[in-house]
Amino acid sequence: MSNALSNPVIESEEHRALRAAVAALGKRYGREYFSAVVADGGHTDELWREAAKAGYLGVNLPEEYGGGGAGITELALVLEELGAAGCPLLMLVVSPAICGTVIARFGTEEQKRSWLPGLADGSRKMAFGITEPDAGSNSHRITTTARRDGGDWVLNGRKIFVSGVDIAEATLIVGRTETASTGGAAPGLKPCLFIVPRETPGFGRSPVPMELAAPEKQFELTLDDVRLPAEALVGDEDAGLLQLFAGLNPERVMTAAFALGMGRYALARAVDYARTRQVWKEPIGAHQALAHPLAQCHIELELAALMMRKAALLYDAGDDVAAGEAANMAKYAAAEAAVHTVDQAVHTLGGNGLTREYGLASLITAARVARIAPVSREMILNYVSHQSLGLPKSY
Repeated sequence: MSNALSNPVIESEEHRALRAAVAALGKRYGREYFSAVVADGGHTDELWREAAKAGYLGVNLPEEYGGGGAGITELALVLEELGAAGCPLLMLVVSPAICGTVIARFGTEEQKRSWLPGLADGSRKMAFGITEPDAGSNSHRITTTARRDGGDWVLNGRKIFVSGVDIAEATLIVGRTETASTGGAAPGLKPCLFIVPRETPGFGRSPVPMELAAPEKQFELTLDDVRLPAEALVGDEDAGLLQLFAGLNPERVMTAAFALGMGRYALARAVDYARTRQVWKEPIGAHQALAHPLAQCHIELELAALMMRKAALLYDAGDDVAAGEAANMAKYAAAEAAVHTVDQAVHTLGGNGLTREYGLASLITAARVARIAPVSREMILNYVSHQSLGLPKSY
């Protein structure tokens, strides 16, 4: 099945070569490998190491720290192609895209030297903790606080749905500074980010049981008087939303790539089945009742892919404001396309769509993740209605 983004007018020769190379790597592992890892309760370590050796994991990180010197455009391409092969690496969203980008843009020289080479070559991973049990997608209600105590910082709070804490050496935690005069959270959202090593005293984690077939586990975190040195702070404590969205915009682009890869995988399986499955004289794909819905899914995926590419290019060009709008739209479009495509793929296969042999049923749950995380589609619609259309807020 062709991919319109391979057109040289839309995608450069270098990007096409990267896409082909990553696709070949993904094909060697594929859905069977991914499913076996999930069934064993393991992690996709072999694929992670091979992708790292090829330079794919850190393609977006600065060359002087061991990365590829490219951008989110290229990293999203890597994730999309691995997903299209049936073996996505979720930690690509978290470790190099969010944490690596934030450290590369705002970290101290020591933080960059300490973390970026390992994130680039895959030898180190970092998780990202922002969501809280009582805040959900509303980052303005973050209650995790950070207060100064001499030369240290002391963190208290809770986080939920944090991916890969068990395999990450540290977690980049989003908190709010506490004012010395009132002892409460500073007025207005002033997020600050801290690198919290996994074994730091007071930093607890417990797995969240999920109805989701994925190698990456989800965790709830507790921070109980977690004491950190001054150098654990990434960037300026007063920078506010700028630093936070330096990580959240790439997260949205990468979530779009994750959804697109999943949708492409499901569509390819459905098209192959519809082309070969014969019940009457012709293959079932000859019937418009099946052919047209699959064609519609292809269109939706291609449109979402174009928006994702626009968002990534804007971000890589340094236009954070425009990238924010486009990244939200890309995430929304890709999630909707993935959910629709997975549903149609399962329906195309009928009973076979629910069997383990064809491996599509597990995607019904997985596809919905892109609608929910890292921000719900309703919050994206809020963003677009307020920021893009200038409509008044309802809250």
